[in-house]
Amino acid sequence: MTIGWVLLGVLVVAGPGALGAALLAPRALISGVSTALAGGLGAVVGAAALSGTTYDAHVRQLLPLSEAAIHVDPLSGVFCALIGGVAVVAGLYAIGYADHASRTEHALLPLFVAAMILVPAAANVTTFLVLWELMALTSLALVLAEHRLRPAVREAGVWYGAMTHAGLIAILLGLVLFASKAGSESFDALRTAHLSAATRSVVFVLILIGFGSKAGLVPLHVWLPRAHPEAPSHVSALMSAAMVTLGLYGLLRVGFDLLGGGRRWWWLLVLSLGALSAVYGVLQASVATDLKRLLGYSTTENLGLIMLAVGAGGMFATAGNRTLASLLVAAGVLHALNHAAFKTLLFLGAGSVLRSTGTRDLDALGGLASRMPVTTALFGVGALAAAALPPGNGFVSEWLLVQGLIHGLPGADTVVAVAMPLAVGVVALTAGLGVATFVKAFGVGFLARPRSAQAADARESPAVIKAAMVLVAGACAVLAIAPAALGPALTSVLGALPTVRGADPFRGGVTLRLNGIEGRMSPLLILAGLLVAALLVVAVIRRGLPRRQSLVWGCGGTRLDPRMEYTATSFAEPLTRVFDDVLRPESDVDVTHHAESEYLIESVKYRQRVGDRLEDLLYPPVLAGGMRVGRVLSRLQNGSVHRYLALGLLGLIAVLVMVGLLA
Repeated sequence: MTIGWVLLGVLVVAGPGALGAALLAPRALISGVSTALAGGLGAVVGAAALSGTTYDAHVRQLLPLSEAAIHVDPLSGVFCALIGGVAVVAGLYAIGYADHASRTEHALLPLFVAAMILVPAAANVTTFLVLWELMALTSLALVLAEHRLRPAVREAGVWYGAMTHAGLIAILLGLVLFASKAGSESFDALRTAHLSAATRSVVFVLILIGFGSKAGLVPLHVWLPRAHPEAPSHVSALMSAAMVTLGLYGLLRVGFDLLGGGRRWWWLLVLSLGALSAVYGVLQASVATDLKRLLGYSTTENLGLIMLAVGAGGMFATAGNRTLASLLVAAGVLHALNHAAFKTLLFLGAGSVLRSTGTRDLDALGGLASRMPVTTALFGVGALAAAALPPGNGFVSEWLLVQGLIHGLPGADTVVAVAMPLAVGVVALTAGLGVATFVKAFGVGFLARPRSAQAADARESPAVIKAAMVLVAGACAVLAIAPAALGPALTSVLGALPTVRGADPFRGGVTLRLNGIEGRMSPLLILAGLLVAALLVVAVIRRGLPRRQSLVWGCGGTRLDPRMEYTATSFAEPLTRVFDDVLRPESDVDVTHHAESEYLIESVKYRQRVGDRLEDLLYPPVLAGGMRVGRVLSRLQNGSVHRYLALGLLGLIAVLVMVGLLA
């Protein structure tokens, strides 16, 4: 069976699956099964491409003014495999989670997955843009699936629609400029095109804006913490774990492959944006009280780390150091795979909590460990990985990233000597804040006593939801214990990028050197050692603790009340104070006095809101300017056919002039 037939199978499964989910019952089962099957076929395409099989196809007269062109190589394959794996789990999860969802949500889910799988397989500009827009439209409709239930969903949809189409315009301008100068829209022609340095730089900046918006890089991240919390949880997992990584794919495909690497300042810009996104994302996540909003900002953090790795790799590639460049790019791709695994698990766990309690507010949760033990344990696995602590799978790729940055210092010039230590500091800071973030999410959300009636009445989710989470937790464990098994696949991905082709950073295995002592890194041994140490610590503590005594009298008693516990707000208060100049929190204390006397206080309520300061600084002026332009343009709509024809003629002339200048 060739890759072409499997790709056709993705369409055959997704199309009738969407139609069946819209017209037949049970919709959740039809939608979930077709989504999982489409994802499984996508994973098969990825596995075949990573094993060395390539595929090319051209279908004429399928698209207006162009042909549909498909090319699958190892770079396409790794993203098809990533998206397919996430889709399998999301489809299984949707069977139990989305039983009361709308007809539209059920129908669009397999189409969204099919569009994402096909995006990396596009081989010309028109095919790529059509599939990219199909992915954007289906994801937007899925974000708006619950708009009748919550007004915040509509606001999130407006922001996501505006940002994703602004990114599409940037990608469209960049690729159209590229194709006009190359004389063809096929990727093969773009690879061999001879463009001036200025044109190449303009193309790169435009595609960086477009793909950076999809990846949620700061300051184009504002849609992400809005859309991900409001979308259904399995859709959030698909968007956060799979869709955003296509921003990484686009940057690798155009920057490293089609443009051939480019200039060093390109990648220094990518590194800087990645560093800013990583720090700002984890800082916002550390003070968030909405569980899914926290995970959304965590996505910005992790995509920032991935872009930091790619930016550093691009800098070394332009300097001719292919070994370090390939190591850092491989670290970025590996972290994308690890992030897809643990972020899928975390969003599915958050969805399980939301389904059972009806709330995402960490301040209102707690006590779920005894009521939802399976969800608690599985969310803990994802939190350990997201905190980049061993033996979590997030630790492996971040450790590889740090090693690549450190080994770039010997013999470095001034720019690298300044950039690499700062990048190491960024990774260290995000790791520390990431630990605080997920200690808060897990400890406040799942441990201690319930702080609301919803949390007290929580019940474990159905078996199909737990099975989906167990499946992705197993993937996290495999990635943590045996990351070296991905070495050949990562090497084949690097072989698809001309600027790092030929270097194999995994030849001979991965070694760990400490003060002149060299040894092969064994994640399995690290895992076993940590488990043994943890069991010993627990045994010693249990032997040393006195037996629990019942309370005889009240004074000095230790019986806890939910009001005595840390909340997410109070846990993050020290960080809020330390980073006050960046976060600018808004605090409000409401003191209620007794009716009998104003000297007697009945209650004190403290509320704190931490907004997105970058959004507050950058976007209101842009929105105000857009409103002014809109009011001016609205005056042109006076109902005169003659005016409309004149405006159309002027627009046509402007387009012809632009085409003439670009030709």
